[in-house]
Amino acid sequence: MSGLDDVIAAETTLSEVDGLNGRLVICGYTLEELAGHKSWEDVLGLLGGDLLPGATLKSKLGMARLRAFAEVAWIDDGILALSITEGLRALMARLPDGEDAATALLLAAAPAVFVPALVRRKAGRAAIAPNPEFGHAADMLAMLNGAAPSKEAVAALDAYLVTVSDHGLNASTFAARVVASTRAGYTSAVLAALGALKGPLHGGAPGPVLDMLDAVGTPGNAEAWLSAELARGERLMGFGHRIYRVRDPRADALKAALARLGAAGGMDADRLALAEAVEREALKLLKAKKPDRVLETNVEFFTALLLEALGFPREAFTGVFAAGRVGGWLAHAHEQVEKGRLIRPQSRYVGPKAA
Repeated sequence: MSGLDDVIAAETTLSEVDGLNGRLVICGYTLEELAGHKSWEDVLGLLGGDLLPGATLKSKLGMARLRAFAEVAWIDDGILALSITEGLRALMARLPDGEDAATALLLAAAPAVFVPALVRRKAGRAAIAPNPEFGHAADMLAMLNGAAPSKEAVAALDAYLVTVSDHGLNASTFAARVVASTRAGYTSAVLAALGALKGPLHGGAPGPVLDMLDAVGTPGNAEAWLSAELARGERLMGFGHRIYRVRDPRADALKAALARLGAAGGMDADRLALAEAVEREALKLLKAKKPDRVLETNVEFFTALLLEALGFPREAFTGVFAAGRVGGWLAHAHEQVEKGRLIRPQSRYVGPKAA
């Protein structure tokens, strides 16, 4: 079956994506119970189970970020010539492989260190060492911007990392499980997941949302610009989802986080007004022009606005996504090793017959 739609490839206790009702459950908790209420470390502890127990996870992650920072010294001109996602993959490939808690902890910590370091080095600035006393989201922002972040900014990034921490058997998570099933090690599984995430059909859409907003320019231009795009057969970035038949619950979680950030002065009011106008007009036009399809706002629309407001350049968005989703990748890899078997599906040959 092309795309493996509706094929059950694993049984999991980690997350459930209910596309018909617009509901995401992670380890028995709805996304609404987690995003904005729990830290990424808390959710990593839920996902990690016996591999990454939550009791001392904050302090252990802090020390793991320090260990990961030693690899930043290997950022050279060759790595700087790569995209941030490719640079992240190159640095992650330097980490030792294994199926133990120490490997998993280092893999969980590393993207939050490597992404800010790559952003700064590409801009000609020195990388900033982690502060193990900070929480994970706070340290990531401090390493990016060079100053202690506001509590509102930390809460916004934490909400994002939690929101994207796990999402069923998506392409990158499936890639991680396939590699983990060979017993190659958790680093190999995470590298496979990163390779899948790099593809524009999976992790590459938030940046183009900002390109769309830039092109629209002002709220008054939204209807005309979006109508012209649809008339040319173009896709409106940030709308529609492969699984959800209703509004993506992650979009609501991030919209709420963005509203809280904006109320604290951490979001440009004009930018937010433009985004709201584009969302409003896009939903109206999509409903009128494509009535046979469910095209609601998805997680990428508000991801773009939130990460932009926090100071991440758009070329880093996929890397920040990885910093949150690595928790799910590791949990699924561990679950596959503990409970699964070698993943080896069959194919149906439809080529020419032999003589």
